[in-house]
Amino acid sequence: MADTDTRLIQGRYRLHEVIGRGGMGEVWRATDEALGRRVAVKCLRPLGPQRDPAALTVLRERFRREARVAAALQHRGITVVHDFGESDGVLFLVMELLDGRNLSQLLGDNGKDPLPVGQVVDIAGQVADALAYTHRQGVVHRDLKPANIVRLTDGAVKICDFGIARFAADHGITSRLTGTGIAMGTPHYMSPEQIGGGGEIDHRSDLYSLGCVLYEIATGVPPFDLDDTWAVLVGHRDTVPAPLRSHRPELPAALDLLVLDLLAKAPEARPRDAAEIRARLTGAPAAAPPGALPGWAGGIGTGRAATSTFMGLPTAPYDPATALTGEWTRATVPGAATGTVAYAYGAAGAAPAAAPASAQTSAPGHDHSTLPGTGPVPLTAPDPGTGPEPADSPASASASELIAVLSGRHRAGLGLGRLGRWAEAAQVHGTVVRDRGRVLGADHPDTLASRYELAFALARSARPEDALREFGGVSEGRARALGADHADTLAARQETAYVLGGLGRHGEAHAVYAAVLAARERTMGERHPDTLRCRHNLAFTLGRLGRLPEAYATAREVADARARLLGADHPDTLATRHEVAHLLGRLGRWRDALDEYGEVADARTAALGTDHPDTLAARYEAGICLGRLGRSAEAAELYRELAEDRARTAGPEHPETLRARHGLGVSLGRLGRWEDALAEARAVGGLRTRVLGPDHPDTLISHREIAIGLGWLGRHDEALAEYRRVADTRTRTLGATHPDTIAARADEAHCRERGAGHRP
Repeated sequence: MADTDTRLIQGRYRLHEVIGRGGMGEVWRATDEALGRRVAVKCLRPLGPQRDPAALTVLRERFRREARVAAALQHRGITVVHDFGESDGVLFLVMELLDGRNLSQLLGDNGKDPLPVGQVVDIAGQVADALAYTHRQGVVHRDLKPANIVRLTDGAVKICDFGIARFAADHGITSRLTGTGIAMGTPHYMSPEQIGGGGEIDHRSDLYSLGCVLYEIATGVPPFDLDDTWAVLVGHRDTVPAPLRSHRPELPAALDLLVLDLLAKAPEARPRDAAEIRARLTGAPAAAPPGALPGWAGGIGTGRAATSTFMGLPTAPYDPATALTGEWTRATVPGAATGTVAYAYGAAGAAPAAAPASAQTSAPGHDHSTLPGTGPVPLTAPDPGTGPEPADSPASASASELIAVLSGRHRAGLGLGRLGRWAEAAQVHGTVVRDRGRVLGADHPDTLASRYELAFALARSARPEDALREFGGVSEGRARALGADHADTLAARQETAYVLGGLGRHGEAHAVYAAVLAARERTMGERHPDTLRCRHNLAFTLGRLGRLPEAYATAREVADARARLLGADHPDTLATRHEVAHLLGRLGRWRDALDEYGEVADARTAALGTDHPDTLAARYEAGICLGRLGRSAEAAELYRELAEDRARTAGPEHPETLRARHGLGVSLGRLGRWEDALAEARAVGGLRTRVLGPDHPDTLISHREIAIGLGWLGRHDEALAEYRRVADTRTRTLGATHPDTIAARADEAHCRERGAGHRP
């Protein structure tokens, strides 16, 4: 139909003008001449004469069934369907004509800037109310996206296209991704279970899509803002999105955490239903008046501290950990020792500094639902005849109630981890492991899931030996319960290798990685993202074992495979290319390494932004290459700019800021500017002593640089004192036979000889 047509269909609906187009067809502004009212008519793409007549009959009946379901939905948050039919081979729906703009249009009107926080929260609450209603009717939307959510001029919000998007995709009315069964129209809002193409889809898929929508209207970009469709789909399946506040720092932490919970990879890790979303938004029951905003949504941008009634907690300056866990962790668990679950909310566990991009990589994200089957498992009460009961459980507390409490605490631990409060997360997960073990048994998947999270939190809390013990226990338990080659078992074993590498036990790490890699290739295939992640870490480990040619060949192969699977600019691809560049440098190919780091930095700038830590890490490594190539003036300028950028984004005393300043000092020395180099080394050394401690390896490196500067200035006695300080500290902390200690003693001896040669 042309835009200028004013055709009358079914002798009743006069089509006037096209007001919207999409993969399914067109939407027309129309008049219902029988009732004299304005309506919208959605005309699906023509059925086509090439279809088998029997198939067309089935298709028409399916359309009628879906249309009746949509017409039966009666809720203020759902677009009303008045009628449906077929005209000249075109299926159509007659709907209420909405006076408003969909969320995609609102973002466009706003220059792609995010919407005000109050609007985001209001929209979230209204959509949650509508979804809670439809899900109670057993209806799942399956294609929730900004274009299907309309905000009317009076502020009301309505969802469109219930049932029709699924019908269109199932019958080829929209385009498909060949061979996958994935509808291609809206990959930015698809749940991980939709991407698999074979799993059951339920209401929790809509919750994930809602999380994607809220992420975009709150930040201005979708969770995986990539041009390549495959990269977007793999991102949904495998990558935990960056927190909203990394895009927009003024967003409330409560909103950030709610959206991240909605975007959990495993359906079981998301909020239970849409009513829970409403409750979390308002701190009141889901039946609270629509549009009511929590306290933390007010005053955004005014400079006032956000306050909260989040989850029913008293209005107070917002503490996300208290909001997450206060109601769950201040009571004892039936069957647990009195008071053992309660704990004081002290200083937050500091989030560890970002690992260098050339390092081995852990499983993406913290909730570990990024790996098949590793997310929290649906909780069911144990069979009274087979499962253990809590030893001192009160008669009034059923097993199912206890299990629900423990499920909430498990989610609370995940929330603390997402906030970087790893020490507290470990404490919460530890109590859940203990109590789930009593109720469900030590090898129950839920118990092992919590033990896995405990190990993960311990590793991020600078307790690697404890983490290693827990990961080992999880690996053994999962092997017994699930099998040695199960994806969950392999995930735990791979994390074991990761911790071993962090402890410098690279030989042991290599053996574990090699075994896990063989199992992943056998069960998942050579090009599966998890297989490639394991091979990336194996390349890292080979490099640390000094097997450089083998490490380089492996890393290059992984980088090429990731580029084909995920795209050349995907963060995982760039992480492996960073490792390739690192290995090129260790092979003495500094020119090639510099080129590789430069390309990685440029790609990360385009994909992640100029100030992203990974972008800055690649620039730092490029500075090392420049120094090795004798281009010290360029290196000094790069490090000076990098130090300024690090100070601006992370703070003047952040370890990475100090690392850039250290590089600047080294470059100044290579330029013969020893007074300036010494001053920079002293300043960095003083800050590292205060921030990292006097015995930290980086602090000792600064003292060695001070000694070098003093020596070049002829101040050999002062230099000798610095060298001796480094050597004595390394002897005490590392042992007399450690290679670093031996090198420090050699520096001390060399300085003593030089000093003796200069004495009269």
